[in-house]
Amino acid sequence: MTKIPVAILGATGAVGQRLVSLLFSHPWFDPVLLCASERSAGRPYAEAVRWVLADPMPEQAASMKVAPCTPDLKVRLVFSALDADVATKAEAEWARAGVLVVSNTRCYRMDKTVPLIIPEVNGDHLQLLKSQDWPGKGGIVTNPNCSTIGMVLALKPLADSFGLDAVHVVTMQAASGAGYPGVPSLDLLDNMVPYISGEEDKLETEPLKILGHFDEAAAEKGIQSARIAISASCNRVPVSDGHSMSVSVRLHKKVTEAEILSVWRQFRCPVSDRQLPSMPAQPLVYLDLPDRPQPRLDRNTGDGMSVVLGRLRPCALFGWKFSLLSHNTIRGAAGGTILVAEQCVQRGFLD
Repeated sequence: MTKIPVAILGATGAVGQRLVSLLFSHPWFDPVLLCASERSAGRPYAEAVRWVLADPMPEQAASMKVAPCTPDLKVRLVFSALDADVATKAEAEWARAGVLVVSNTRCYRMDKTVPLIIPEVNGDHLQLLKSQDWPGKGGIVTNPNCSTIGMVLALKPLADSFGLDAVHVVTMQAASGAGYPGVPSLDLLDNMVPYISGEEDKLETEPLKILGHFDEAAAEKGIQSARIAISASCNRVPVSDGHSMSVSVRLHKKVTEAEILSVWRQFRCPVSDRQLPSMPAQPLVYLDLPDRPQPRLDRNTGDGMSVVLGRLRPCALFGWKFSLLSHNTIRGAAGGTILVAEQCVQRGFLD
């Protein structure tokens, strides 16, 4: 296929850099605009950015001049990794100009007309794009919070097979989740910070929209949220990449360990989406070992796009509990956003 010209908003930030790293070798997308603040605009990307990834900067990106974040109709699709304080206005401007915006920011996630998408879970919610009132093919679709993605991928097959009544989750979230430069080193080294602004609210509300019911005939009403009680406690820990979680679930039915493991291992994306370039062959990988998953050993499973599960065992309060790990800047941010964009293309929202 002819590559689709795309722009990256916030290309000099931590998530923007990960988008640059992944998109310059992508088979479907051609990054023709790297956009950032006025302070960076006009400078070669290699001079404007402080590259923080272990992966080398793509050579083609290094020499590109950074553009401002104003709409440019040479592109059909925009990836947004902007800070939330500027994203609301900028993303709306691009959508108003007739461009499809796939956003990693929180600004529009809970808007009733905006799809909040995990492609393996709720690709049908993309139909909400048809109810948005932007000119042309303009629109906004969002990638969830990084912790939400990992947890919901694990919960989806449980909810579908057994019913899901309640969830208790405690997160141990990597330093990279705070962006760059992130949490000051003297706050995090030899320490754990038991507070991440806004994170617990996202983890308690976003899954209800994602797991909710969408009726295309009543699209103007938005999503009917799932009825699941979720309690979250979020902590920042001195790990570079990879969000770990301890999750307890109360299921509607009594089930065995073997039944839970079976639905996890059989879980796949819809058949129509299995050829998406960023789609992992196994969204959920269970490790039958007493001390896994671990961030350093397991975060790159499935090229960082698979969620790794382990330690399924009975819970005296809820019924079952398990451990979970997902790569926060790949599956939870840049890679997840790219996968959402691929699904938009596959389902005809750029035609």
